[in-house]
Amino acid sequence: MSPTIDNPENEPHSKSSTGGVAFAVGFYFAFRVITVLVSVRIFGAEPRTGTAINIALDCFLLLATAFGAIGQVRYPFRKMTKLTSIRWALLFLGFSLCSLLWSSTASLSDSLAYWCAMTADFAIVVMLLRAGRLIDVSGSLMKGFIWGACTVAIVAWILPAQSDLRLGDDELLGPNQIGYVCAFAFFFAQYLIREKRAKLGMPAVVLAVTLLRTLSKTTIAAFLVGEGFLLIRDKSISRRSKILIAVAAAVVLTIFSGLLTSYYDIYTNAGNQSETLTGRLGIWAVFLAEAIQQPWTGHGFDSAWKVIPPFGSDQFEAAHAHNELIQQFYAYGLVGVCLFAGIYWSLYRHIHRLMRGPRKAFFLAFLMFILVRGFADTERFDLSLPLWGIVMISLLIEHAHTAEEQVRQTIVVSSSL
Repeated sequence: MSPTIDNPENEPHSKSSTGGVAFAVGFYFAFRVITVLVSVRIFGAEPRTGTAINIALDCFLLLATAFGAIGQVRYPFRKMTKLTSIRWALLFLGFSLCSLLWSSTASLSDSLAYWCAMTADFAIVVMLLRAGRLIDVSGSLMKGFIWGACTVAIVAWILPAQSDLRLGDDELLGPNQIGYVCAFAFFFAQYLIREKRAKLGMPAVVLAVTLLRTLSKTTIAAFLVGEGFLLIRDKSISRRSKILIAVAAAVVLTIFSGLLTSYYDIYTNAGNQSETLTGRLGIWAVFLAEAIQQPWTGHGFDSAWKVIPPFGSDQFEAAHAHNELIQQFYAYGLVGVCLFAGIYWSLYRHIHRLMRGPRKAFFLAFLMFILVRGFADTERFDLSLPLWGIVMISLLIEHAHTAEEQVRQTIVVSSSL
């Protein structure tokens, strides 16, 4: 039985002390993609320093959130755990911690620190949503993430292009990382605009154009699949708006046609580099071959970086399997496959229960984007849909269920009078 979330639309608007913290948290979640780059290129520090800064900021925000949430309980954590997707996320956290006992990681102490940082993200968002008004906290967190992603986009545009013409830094910041942050933030902006909770048209344009400029093939393909599904399924979008979107997309593609042609020439002549399809197939084959050596519980948390030998003539070092399902199988064996299926299937079932309409179409499109992107890329530690995102999205879906149920009850009462 699903928990009941009070419908925020029926509550008086009130300022929450968690709003500012939620914005800062969201900004950090997006901005941390370039922390290592900034620390090395601007301050001349070692890459490990940037990583340490990220972990330190995670701990600081965890303490700040805990301090700000003292004495405030609007939605207890035990009620959150009644949502199946959140229970699966907790299982993922618990099993990944246990896997450190047998992990083939290059550094157990570093891996434990990374696990603590991932768990801190989850705990921060749980505490924010536990203490504050869902509609305010989620909105502030999304806005922070959007502006953090815009900052990443601006920095990416300022940087010299990589040798293959894509945005990023050849050593410290891949275009796929930039593209995914921008696409993720675009969906957040789209959600807030559609819910009439913010005017974010210009940031959304910046994020979409930056995504295209990264030339991150997997993320762009996933983005087009998700947005295409949304345009087809969402009947609230007028035909005129759909035509304008198509015309705008055609104009942008025309502007970037020269760049796209040049990149295609480089890509087709890149041989077996990691970014080509041939390179991806090679990475998947190696990870699968390693995974079946320990098929039940896998190689453990953070067991790829500096463990899997470099690939190809360019000696590419894989931090993950570049496929989410293979990555979970390699890291956690068949248990990881079950966790992967449990998390995403429970989210799908949760969305499926919504009434047919714009919200259901949006959440399905967002989930489709996550899954398609996971086919050829993923994250080193977390899922493609991070654990903190699973918590927030699950509660937003449950809030939509609550609102729909109240509408149904109102209709029943009205019809009986």
